[in-house]
Amino acid sequence: MDNKAFALALFLTLAALASLFLTGIIKEWAFRLNVVNEPTSRGLHSTVTPRGGGVAFTIVWYIGIIIMYRMGIVDKHLFLALLCGLALGIVSLLDDIYDIKPFVRLLVHFSVAIAAFYFLGGLRKPITFGFDVLSVPYITYPLAIVGMVWFINLYNFMDGADGFASLEAISVGIVLFIFTGSYELLLLVAVVIGFLYWNWPKAKIFMGDVGSTQLGFILVILGIHYHNTLDFSIFNWLMITAPFWFDATLTLYRRWRNGEQLSQPHRKHAYQRFVRAGYSHLKLDIVLIITNLFIFTMIVLYRKWDFLKMPVYIITLFILYTLTRRVDKLTSFKE
Repeated sequence: MDNKAFALALFLTLAALASLFLTGIIKEWAFRLNVVNEPTSRGLHSTVTPRGGGVAFTIVWYIGIIIMYRMGIVDKHLFLALLCGLALGIVSLLDDIYDIKPFVRLLVHFSVAIAAFYFLGGLRKPITFGFDVLSVPYITYPLAIVGMVWFINLYNFMDGADGFASLEAISVGIVLFIFTGSYELLLLVAVVIGFLYWNWPKAKIFMGDVGSTQLGFILVILGIHYHNTLDFSIFNWLMITAPFWFDATLTLYRRWRNGEQLSQPHRKHAYQRFVRAGYSHLKLDIVLIITNLFIFTMIVLYRKWDFLKMPVYIITLFILYTLTRRVDKLTSFKE
């Protein structure tokens, strides 16, 4: 192992350990300050559990990103865009403690998304799918910003089972690193692994809004950055993150179609109904890992043989839809 590799390994190990120990400290503080999740009819847990653990990996993440930027590892545009997430983190932490009004949260989400999108330079390359799909800025830019805000929020919606959102971030980070070789992804994986020790079934602490919105923000910013700077289309990113956005978006559509009040809390996502059907959080996590491995294989195939791109997209979405219909048979969507 050369000096550079050793230094990187040491840096990542320290980041993971810092996240691990800081999460343990925050767990004790959360109990003392009564920042906890009580068992409710719309939740998947039966015990009082502290929340806000995402503060730990968020702090370590930003310290790490600043160090990597100072070392010339992280691009300036990406660095400035990621720093916008600090505002998101502060508001989300306040929401975990004081329960901020939805309008205020959404206003902050859009402000952060617009600022980060500006620092990224917008979409510097057209969105293609073997041909130009969208290349008109006054169409793509608003769509991108709305998409960013939606992904930030849906990641929060999908954080309802032990280890689920943490494993998705780790899986996406590893797959993105394999395709891009970008070291900031290893930092992300390291800090979330440190937190996962406490969040693994049965979870001893939840990441809270401060953690889930931060992960959604980081992943969507990285997706746009790689689309702009590397041979890595945003469609590749959409494939990798499909298990989360597909479930959240389909659930939103089905609730809208049924005339439900969309702002009301619920537990109708496929992953929630899977657990409600009697399966453990651990089994849910295993299903997620297997699904992500399948998607990774599909991406490898079409990156090697470009003509497989469209069939792979269709097959992946069909598999996710089939899994959702399977869950429908276990637990009705109307319950």
